[in-house]
Amino acid sequence: MRIIAALLVFFFHALYQFPFADQGTAGVYNSIFGQGGWTGVGFFFVLSGFVLAWSARAGDTTPKFLRRRFFKIFPNHLVTYLAAVVVFLLAGTALGGWKAVANLVLLQAWFPQIDVETSVNPVSWSLSVEALFYLSFPFLLRLVNRIRPDRLWYWAGAVVAVIFTVPVLAWALPEQPGLFFAPVSEWEFWLVYVLPPVRVLDFTLGILLAKIVQQGRWINLPLLPSMALVVAAYALSSQVSWTYGLVAVMVVPLGLMIAAAANADLTGRWSPLRSRAMVWLGNVSFAFYLWHSLVLTQVHRALGLTSNWSDPGAFGYLALSFAVTLLLAWGLFALVEEPVMRRWSKSRRRPPAVPEAGPEQPVPVGAGQGGRR
Repeated sequence: MRIIAALLVFFFHALYQFPFADQGTAGVYNSIFGQGGWTGVGFFFVLSGFVLAWSARAGDTTPKFLRRRFFKIFPNHLVTYLAAVVVFLLAGTALGGWKAVANLVLLQAWFPQIDVETSVNPVSWSLSVEALFYLSFPFLLRLVNRIRPDRLWYWAGAVVAVIFTVPVLAWALPEQPGLFFAPVSEWEFWLVYVLPPVRVLDFTLGILLAKIVQQGRWINLPLLPSMALVVAAYALSSQVSWTYGLVAVMVVPLGLMIAAAANADLTGRWSPLRSRAMVWLGNVSFAFYLWHSLVLTQVHRALGLTSNWSDPGAFGYLALSFAVTLLLAWGLFALVEEPVMRRWSKSRRRPPAVPEAGPEQPVPVGAGQGGRR
């Protein structure tokens, strides 16, 4: 499912390259993918909470968890960040000073300035949000684990209610000029879509849904109907208030689809997402996401930065950009992400050896099969 979300973001960001000379085709393309970026990122945020809660194991520690997350995320970020810096330097473009530093250390999403949030590698703002997810996850999981199973749905509903309240709070902000790409102010966009503590709500919903499925409280919504709900909400999101279309309209259908997919796996129901090709594409999707914005811009620059094309040329540009992004994603996954995770995600220090029992040395309680539990 991750590669589908990544492709939605890819085609969404291609909009801002304005590849279509034909305005009719551009309008159709915009109607299809104009909500893709917001939807794809929202999917990743809910999925993060779901997957981390699903894979949590008793006995894991916060340092071990944070170590795994760091080596999963930061090396890929560092490689693509450095690639973007090289591109900036070769093009003679200023890096932005402290803004580039904020991007490097993944603090850019905490600033209500679009030029900070999208500095260097623009898409890495979402990693700034994910960093707060990881820091807060051990605490959030402990809280969710205390909820009685029969009350999990109520808490999920409460989180959704807060998400629907955020746009109302944004409307109360002082009037400011609108962004170039949206009919909202910089502060409204930041509060509703970017601010990490607000997006923790999506993440928390994912945790709650994982627990709902694990505790046998799922409503047995099949995968295909849940996908139909997502498609319907996607169409609706472009028809409502812009601030509601960013997050609120999609969050429940996306969460239900993720939970339905997990339940389909548990029950052995058919799913179109389990093929070897789809699983491989899902594995490289994180790297694909980190490369795609840089590739879209640089391929356009190589072909003529101010150019747009007839429909065949524009689709050729998209196909070329996709192919280059996928190739770079495969390289980053195979040469950085996988080797780093194998080597560094777990400590190589061996645990203390359990001493063998002797005449005057009893077996420690709980050690081995012979110990009492």
